Amino acid sequence: MAPPMGESSTMKTVTREDATNSGQSNVKALRKTYPLSPLGATPRKPLPQNWKLPFKNYNLSDAEVARIRKQIETDRKRLVAPRTVENDRLVDTRIKVTRAQSESTRWNFVALGIVFVLSASSLAYIYLKFLPNLTEEERSHIKVPKSIDDAKLLGAVLSTYTDEHYLHVVGGYFLTYIFLQSFAIPGSIFLSILAGFLFPFPAALFLVCLCSALGASFCYLLFYLVGRTLVLKYIPDRVTQWQAKVAHHRQHLLNYMIFLRITPFLPNWFINITSPVINVPLMPFFIGTFLGVAPPSFVAIQAGTTLHLLTSSRDAVTAQSIALLIAFATLSLLPVVFRRKLQAKMD
Repeated sequence: MAPPMGESSTMKTVTREDATNSGQSNVKALRKTYPLSPLGATPRKPLPQNWKLPFKNYNLSDAEVARIRKQIETDRKRLVAPRTVENDRLVDTRIKVTRAQSESTRWNFVALGIVFVLSASSLAYIYLKFLPNLTEEERSHIKVPKSIDDAKLLGAVLSTYTDEHYLHVVGGYFLTYIFLQSFAIPGSIFLSILAGFLFPFPAALFLVCLCSALGASFCYLLFYLVGRTLVLKYIPDRVTQWQAKVAHHRQHLLNYMIFLRITPFLPNWFINITSPVINVPLMPFFIGTFLGVAPPSFVAIQAGTTLHLLTSSRDAVTAQSIALLIAFATLSLLPVVFRRKLQAKMD
């Protein structure tokens, strides 16, 4: 077709070869800035790279900028950290904590309430059915002691029936102690003192250690089944902090558990309810509790042999008892120290 009149002298005919050469030159120019796409697509022109200037395009305070930089550094360390079982457990716990914040805990509270009511009802039924014939005044003293005076009155009542109804007294003491430990109810310290008053010293020490271990294990199982969400939702920071410590002592977990039971660094109720959440095995938990509560129980039972002279539970704590607890705590860590030195020599 002929070109329009007046335009033949100004128009230039573009051939297919010229267009191809022009397109290739543009692609080569872009390739100097961007690498070639794996699919062979031609990259587009560069977009504004404002993200290269961090935080300058946002109205953030210095504290927020510092928090963001700290989070970035934490994420970077986590990404480059070697993948281990303990790191996976930490990540898994953080995921569970995040999920627990949005979950309802109504069913968990209901389940715990039902278990508590059933346990308390069973304990009351056993007391009413197997309790010896007592006077009204004596019955008023049959209760969980909340002070040293209550322990004295309860000890005076039970001591008169220990000879004739020894199994009843031991059984009632056994169930009450386990009940208090299972639901983290205060008062077990007074029962430990009372054991030194009612029973021979070796039997009292074994009974207190066994009750503590069984009660703590029942609390462990209770929160393993229905209380995990409660722990993760209401004390998430303490759970993650303690899991990091447990991960550091995973190879000698039994010694670490014994050390925690001897020392007052962590409350016993906190250890009981968080151990199933951070995957502490039940067997080291039980054995560590049985052995770890022995030194504090030794002090309490020894004070109970002179129950009538005590004015408060603080009288059981003396300089000698504190030195004894420190010595036992040190002994619990000696195997760990020797093991590390032996491993260092072998390496």
